[in-house]
Amino acid sequence: MENTYRYRQLARIILETETPLAIGSGNKDIKTDSVVAKDINELPYIPATTLAGLIRHSLPEELQEYWMGFQKKKDGEGSRIMLSEGKILSADGNPIDGLNLVKDKITQLCRELPIRQHVRINQQGTAVKNGKFDEEIVPKGVRFCFEIELMAEKDKPGIMDTILSIIQSDGFRIGSGSRSGFGKIEVVGILRRDLDLCVPDELTLYLGKSASLAKAWEGYKPYTPSATKESDCILYTLELRPVDFMFFGSGFGDDRSDMTFVREPVVTSWDRGEATVEELERVILIPASSVKGALAHRTAYHYNRLEGVFADKKTAEELEKNTGKENKAVKTLFGSEGDRKGKNKQRGNILFSDVIEKQKAPLEKKVLNHVKIDRFTGGAVDGALFSEEVLYAPGKIFNLELMLRKTAVDEKDGKIVKAFEAALIDLCKGYLPLGGGVNRGNGTFKGKLNKNGETIYDEYKY
Repeated sequence: MENTYRYRQLARIILETETPLAIGSGNKDIKTDSVVAKDINELPYIPATTLAGLIRHSLPEELQEYWMGFQKKKDGEGSRIMLSEGKILSADGNPIDGLNLVKDKITQLCRELPIRQHVRINQQGTAVKNGKFDEEIVPKGVRFCFEIELMAEKDKPGIMDTILSIIQSDGFRIGSGSRSGFGKIEVVGILRRDLDLCVPDELTLYLGKSASLAKAWEGYKPYTPSATKESDCILYTLELRPVDFMFFGSGFGDDRSDMTFVREPVVTSWDRGEATVEELERVILIPASSVKGALAHRTAYHYNRLEGVFADKKTAEELEKNTGKENKAVKTLFGSEGDRKGKNKQRGNILFSDVIEKQKAPLEKKVLNHVKIDRFTGGAVDGALFSEEVLYAPGKIFNLELMLRKTAVDEKDGKIVKAFEAALIDLCKGYLPLGGGVNRGNGTFKGKLNKNGETIYDEYKY
């Protein structure tokens, strides 16, 4: 056992949220159904258990138990990898670790986090009873810092390069809602150092390292990542242009209308270490959950069309098995919540990302008034007057990215992919509107679809 764990590999990683982050604490309060996990400073953080679980799941099975530990009935072993919590960076670029009441743009933003509204839609396009919920989120652009320490052996040099490659991969998402647009991150900085504890100077350097992320350690050196391996996903990118009005509701009204479009603050830049929080009036948000629901329903339609499943040729029981969450294409691509007992759950195989676009000028918005008409008398229904605030952005290009895992689709049965791509093409043709008020003319887009960089449909060429 001589010189066991003589070698230590350390890394310090800084992440930036490309889409909002949702790591629930398991609690709720008077404002929201799901509160983000927060530290002693009431600031959001990433638990070390969350990072450990993601890394373990991403490692090959034959390496998981050796490096991350295991527990069995008569045997067990601890992890050889130690992780810190992910702590938020203040506006000046320094991690906030330990009790610290610093007040700046970032801490002000993160102590009053935005709340994202959700409503579950069935295959008829209507809201499901009790399907309304909301959750607190960490906005786009916020940065976190965490550290990894790996105990290596002479004959097993370690897998730090593998772990850092995993964290930098496009498919690495953190937190809940990773299949609905949340949790996409970008690695903006990595520092690395490998130490031999039998070398006196390196041992002294190691012993002098603080456990606090807020205290800099002189032992780190810049790390240049190795070439990333080929992605195991098919990348679809859509360039969409609104035809007219678009509306993605916030769930709230204001003094001008009963329902406003969704707006969230974002951190737009970290110029020379200083963070800039963008004004609400200059950010357009298209929630990925709105896109996901619409695509799931249209994919089910196209898969049934390819399979020859039509309403006039099937019994009610057969149709029930081919619509909504029971549809084979929907279960394969978008996942399934399982049966009423919670069994047969299936995770989705498409990664969505929220569309968050910064504007140079304030948004063009308009309040539209509506009134419900009695179909028999032709008069207005009592108390049925309402208004909504919509966005007008014709000519503006929105870029939407979707990543489909190659291993999820059976190459022999190409109908699932064909149905999904047909749904994406419908979106580019303007046949599949997005958001609220689609039956009133809102949410129609036209555009171009690319698959792994190659254009497979362009509405403006037809």
